[in-house]
Amino acid sequence: MTPELDVALLVGAAVLLVAVGAVRFSSRLGLPSLLVYLALGMAIGRSGLGIDFDDAELTRTLGFCALIVIIAEGGLTARWSTLRPVLGLATALSTAGVLVSILVVGLAVHLLLGLDWRLALLYGAVLSSTDAAAVFATLRRLRLPPRLVATLEAESGMNDAPVVLLVVLLSRGFPLPHPWWYELLLVGYELVVGALVGFAAGYLGRLALRRAALPSAGLYPIAVVGFTVLAYAAGAVVHASGFLAVYVTGVLLGNARLPHRQAILGFADGLAWLAQIGLFVLLGLLVTPARLGEAILPALVAGSALLFLARPVSVAASALPFRFGLREQAFLSWAGLRGAVPIVLATIPLSERVPGADRLFDSVFVLVVIFTVVQAGTLAPAARWLRVTAPAEAAEIRVETAPLDRMRADLLQLEVPAGSRLAGVHVDELRLPLGASVTLVLRDGSGFVPGPDTRLKVGDSLLIVATAEVRDEAERRLRAVSRRGRLARWFGENGGDSGG
Repeated sequence: MTPELDVALLVGAAVLLVAVGAVRFSSRLGLPSLLVYLALGMAIGRSGLGIDFDDAELTRTLGFCALIVIIAEGGLTARWSTLRPVLGLATALSTAGVLVSILVVGLAVHLLLGLDWRLALLYGAVLSSTDAAAVFATLRRLRLPPRLVATLEAESGMNDAPVVLLVVLLSRGFPLPHPWWYELLLVGYELVVGALVGFAAGYLGRLALRRAALPSAGLYPIAVVGFTVLAYAAGAVVHASGFLAVYVTGVLLGNARLPHRQAILGFADGLAWLAQIGLFVLLGLLVTPARLGEAILPALVAGSALLFLARPVSVAASALPFRFGLREQAFLSWAGLRGAVPIVLATIPLSERVPGADRLFDSVFVLVVIFTVVQAGTLAPAARWLRVTAPAEAAEIRVETAPLDRMRADLLQLEVPAGSRLAGVHVDELRLPLGASVTLVLRDGSGFVPGPDTRLKVGDSLLIVATAEVRDEAERRLRAVSRRGRLARWFGENGGDSGG
């Protein structure tokens, strides 16, 4: 009915605007916006304004749709040059690490809470997936070595696929319809074929968008999102992992020099924010606040087993073949953020009416809230304590500039923190490669165009334009000078990530 639609639009628009404004409010208070969105959903739910919503199946469907958009945005903004060196570790964390985490949490919950094995393993499976939205939003505000950030972002983008398969498998119950080795081969098939489907969709998208002369710039972002959704649907049709297909497609399209690339990234970013807001509010609507008190103890038991046992063990086991220091492994363990994804996964056994699924959903909801406050708020201090920060790391700035698109260039920002060897270096001593240039220096609230003899000072903020061909080389050079000063080349410093 039209009156009901009008009321629904009024409430929806009000919630959306409040949620957008809450981003600034939560950032000032240092609170993750996820909590604000969940609180909004609970405020308009059955215990607040009285909206009665308990459709777990619809929440699961809409949650999967939101995850497609969120994972696509993560893939579009992932740089292949930083992703490639950590692909092996990210894959290990997303497969072997997930299995280790499920078994450890399942064993702990089974022994400490007395749950049957099926429900205990479901706890482990639901909680084993790191959340792409939480990881992307939190880590990009921190100055960390590219290797750490790329590992965590790639893991969060890739581990949804195997976890969804395992949660669905466990929700069907025992005995399994096929032998265990058949189910294992089926999971492997879905991951491999999902990656191939994503590669095909991404490659097709690159060819089509480079050659197509669309009549409007606004059509390019829509086409990119269309290709990521196409990847998910094509993967699902052939019974492969649609989420992995989405991430692979996003990485291929995001690393291609497509027309109006900055507009594409801006549109994907806005769409991902909208998906997060809608998803978190919906999950807040689904929860029953009166039941949350009973879920605190199971949440603390499962969360403690995950944070202090399962996650460190899974990281150590996955990182064994790779050169990752103990400090880096410790940060990887602490930075495995949980967000909306575990709550969405908890709706799968809920919609399948698995015995104990209500308590599982409530416990996961409580655990995510606690983890969001504890982990997200302590990541920066933990990085400093473990000495894995990289304050002199250049960060990409997204701006709408057609000239940069035509030049195939990016705009980078670099800070000169206290203790950096960049302080005292002249601009020409940076020896940036041809195609990269310091275009502006911000100092004491005012900006100026530097000359070759401009001496950098602590607190300076540099804007650097670098073409796509020399961006990685320019970042390596800046990283080297920040550690060794103007004589970095004589010390053999190449600007790579330092080990732990």
